[in-house]
Amino acid sequence: LSRSACLLLVKSGQYYPESASRGGETMSCFPSEPAIPRVSAWYAEGGDPVDGLTSLSRHIRRSSAKGVWIHLTDTDAVAERASFLRALAKDLPRQKLMRRFPLFGIPFAVKDNMDVKGLETTAACPAYAYTARSTAFAVQKLLDAGAVLMGKTNMDQFATGLVGTRSPYGPCPNAINSRYISGGSSSGSAHAVARGYVSFALGTDTAGSGRIPAALNNIVCLKPTPGLVSIRGIVPACPSLDCVAVLALSCGDCLRVFRSVTPGPAPAFSGRPLTVGIPDRLEFFGNTAWEDAFRKAVARLAAMGWKVRSVDFAPYEEAASMLYFGPYMAERTSVLGDFVSAHREECDPTVAGIICDAGHWTAAETFRAFARTREIRKTVRRDFSQMDALLVPSSPTTYTIDAVLGDPFHTNVTMGTYTNFVNILGLCAVAVPSDLPVMPGTEDALPFGVTFIGPPFAEKKTAAMASRFHDAVLRKGLAPGVFFRK
Repeated sequence: LSRSACLLLVKSGQYYPESASRGGETMSCFPSEPAIPRVSAWYAEGGDPVDGLTSLSRHIRRSSAKGVWIHLTDTDAVAERASFLRALAKDLPRQKLMRRFPLFGIPFAVKDNMDVKGLETTAACPAYAYTARSTAFAVQKLLDAGAVLMGKTNMDQFATGLVGTRSPYGPCPNAINSRYISGGSSSGSAHAVARGYVSFALGTDTAGSGRIPAALNNIVCLKPTPGLVSIRGIVPACPSLDCVAVLALSCGDCLRVFRSVTPGPAPAFSGRPLTVGIPDRLEFFGNTAWEDAFRKAVARLAAMGWKVRSVDFAPYEEAASMLYFGPYMAERTSVLGDFVSAHREECDPTVAGIICDAGHWTAAETFRAFARTREIRKTVRRDFSQMDALLVPSSPTTYTIDAVLGDPFHTNVTMGTYTNFVNILGLCAVAVPSDLPVMPGTEDALPFGVTFIGPPFAEKKTAAMASRFHDAVLRKGLAPGVFFRK
């Protein structure tokens, strides 16, 4: 890009202010709203990976709030990776380059419960930290596709929390209003995407840990069917339920990343009219603004020509209660209990209590829960024979950081009202932004999101439905992340 073109883009707010030319030295013009197509187009127009990514690295170090990152990739290491990619771009025609490296030069972050060879994995517990000898399966797939790791993000310790405050590295603030929680446990990953520090990030999602922070930070999360993406190289929370989650600015970006870590395509639309199920009863815990926002979301579906039908929500609520108040909790004890018991003083007290106190469930109670889960799954299959997706609020309300610190248990339970059942029932889900209502009794406008929940292995179809809804939201002016105008 020419100097005049670069300055014009800077003035329009599309690129970092540091991208201007100074004293005859051409500076980077890396997109400040780094959706994957925009970054790829910038490279296609001659953008230099070294200049662009090193300027981004410096911007992250200069601008990031406390509590977002646990480890930042050294700027020299970013430059080394970018130099390798620049050499590839010189040797390969553009089409061949993109076929071989579909995420060429795309900056990303990973939650710090994921191994990256040579870096520490902490799971937000310094006493647990170890240097990884290999890279997690999903992360390696992204590196192989040409993506560039910018750092590892903060999280609720041991992925045990939905609020983003349970970390010795500090609470991760909401990207839109720092008084409020980011959601968790993939708190830093969501914040980093929302602020434009990376194009996408990986999180994990066991009970909503990707979907909730995506919703609270006005971005998108694709949570695949449990077992579809390998969790090898990830510190477990509940291994039978843990999922790798993709957080990005759009459904299209999520799918592009998803295709790099999964073996093949998923089914698409069947062509019949779309039907969306809505829970027959909903609870917003006094947040009337979000209750109204959900009604508007349902009305938007009807305006799009989709059918809406009521769904008995009781089986889903029962499954959710088994995760937080039943034997499934004991899986956390089985994988982390010995360590946490031996290092309780070095762990977050709320996290330690949850992990250590869940070992009282008997084998008989556990197998009864497994049997009941199978029965509920049959009911859910019948539901999905009559609908294409279930639409729920991503979270029923939100809280300030101070409110969560004052009541860490009940606020956390509330956040998972519409997420806890999804993995137990083997479903996939895509969370998307929906509105920007003002919290009751305040002047604080905060993102409200909805989640499209699909049957097992219907990621592509569910994401396509969510994308069509999100497109309607975008047309109303609510751009993703912090890139909207109040």
